[in-house]
Amino acid sequence: MSRVEAKKPSLCITEPLTKDVVHQSLSVLSGALKSCYGPAGRLKQLHNGMGGCVCTTSQSSAVLRCLPVSHPILKVLTASVQNHISRFSDCGLFTAILCCSLIENFKSINFLSCTVIKISKHLLNLCTDYLRSEACGCRVSVDFSNLETLFCLVRSILTSKPACMLSKTEVDHLTTLIVKAFLLTVPCHVETNAVLGKCIIVPVKGRRVVDSTVFPGLLLETPENQLAKPLSVKRTSSNVIKIALFCVSMSGDLFNPEEGSITVHHGISLEMSELDQLLNVGKQLVNDEIGLVVCQKVIHPSLKQYLKENHVVAVDRAGLSVMEPLSQMTGSKPIASIYSFSPSCYGSLKDVCAESFASKHFVHLIPNDTVVCSLMLCNRNETTWDELKRAYETAEHVLQLTLKEPLALLGGGCTETHLASYIRHKSYNLSTSSFKAIDCSQTQYQLVADAFCRSLESVACSLNHDDGDIFTDMVYGHCWLVPSGFSSVSSWSDLVLKCGCGINNNTQNLNWRVLQSQFSSPVLQSCPKEPSVKATDFLTLDCFAAKCSGLQVAVETANLILDLSCIIEDQN
Repeated sequence: MSRVEAKKPSLCITEPLTKDVVHQSLSVLSGALKSCYGPAGRLKQLHNGMGGCVCTTSQSSAVLRCLPVSHPILKVLTASVQNHISRFSDCGLFTAILCCSLIENFKSINFLSCTVIKISKHLLNLCTDYLRSEACGCRVSVDFSNLETLFCLVRSILTSKPACMLSKTEVDHLTTLIVKAFLLTVPCHVETNAVLGKCIIVPVKGRRVVDSTVFPGLLLETPENQLAKPLSVKRTSSNVIKIALFCVSMSGDLFNPEEGSITVHHGISLEMSELDQLLNVGKQLVNDEIGLVVCQKVIHPSLKQYLKENHVVAVDRAGLSVMEPLSQMTGSKPIASIYSFSPSCYGSLKDVCAESFASKHFVHLIPNDTVVCSLMLCNRNETTWDELKRAYETAEHVLQLTLKEPLALLGGGCTETHLASYIRHKSYNLSTSSFKAIDCSQTQYQLVADAFCRSLESVACSLNHDDGDIFTDMVYGHCWLVPSGFSSVSSWSDLVLKCGCGINNNTQNLNWRVLQSQFSSPVLQSCPKEPSVKATDFLTLDCFAAKCSGLQVAVETANLILDLSCIIEDQN
């Protein structure tokens, strides 16, 4: 068939970073992401223009998912950041803002991209080695025997999500619940291949945040008329409740005609035959002393009635999402056939009881060893609940990463400014042999290092949304925010009590300087010092693994984009 329209040649764009449209697009994206950053970040309302719901958020996972980008360079950048978020859940805005700033600052020094890339890789290695060294001054150890550091991590995540609309009391309440829920999923008996349990979120919208609570075990929602008052459950002679878990329909429905044909003898009723088989299953369950039957799909009313008469609680329509945690919690194996199954598939529970909350009714399954819990998560409306759910998922993942690598980085912009101070000091004290190994001059290295440090500092400056000033001290290299309208005051220490992370106070002579000023930044004569205090009750902390990965992803993505010499687009 002949073409209706002639095929267009592909569009080839050389040196894409020199084009104004790329610079403008990067600037718009960077500005939008910077305005979302931190506890005072501005909310975004995102809508696809084709219908559907409006998303109100400041979280990178939601912003980047709902924000359409058309230029290939922006697609590379956002895809790289989204991949980081899928693996670590946290520090998405940090990664994206740093990447945009690196591209902008590296491009402004007008060196060959290969030279910039080699130097930036060396700077990245310096940062990574420093962050992983014992001498690092912006790192704190996490002791799981002391919950305060865990509280600081979770509190920092919740307070950085303004769309959750949480008060201080609500933040404190949720912080305690999230840490408690996480600890319930950690196995008490550590084996060689220990596996964390699971926390199931039970959504409750339209209620106060402080009504949120954690239940050890699993809550299965069920209609009120299914629950007897009080709940009578059969127990074995050893006082445990045996459970059978079915992942096959027990509704008595006939086969699907699409699956093939079946031959039926005259006078045989398929419906009655299927129901008889279900009742036989019920008899076997009763004889095996089963106290609870949970079915992923539907249970026939006659089978339900039979089980109820024999003091067996039946819960159907449990859904696929709870099958894995149920199996993990009870030791049961999902039964996939009503025609043959082994008693070895059964599991056990410590207790079963009924719970009611708002207009919802639940069967509460209490295990012998808690590795599964249910978090009843409440918020005032659907928008704030959706944002809170995303914040909880981030906090849960951060705690899991911290359990694997028990470290945290100072937040509030202090890690960024501290790293910038460290890199400036190191770049002015490198040996001549190092420049030869990198194949660059000392001037080239210092200019790229300065662009790298200004990019780090621009992330810290993004925390300021009210025209105030950001300062860094010349002792610890930490970040300090001065409210707008006071930068001309001679004694800045009268205006700020603590640095961004909260670990340093203003009682010392710290010799501050303005970040991102028009003057070149002074170089510290020595490495920035490590604070004498390593833990307080209200530190702002960031996830170590997520931030280290974000730093690496930002630098490597910026290098990839800088190295692009040609973009070929299909115009058809």
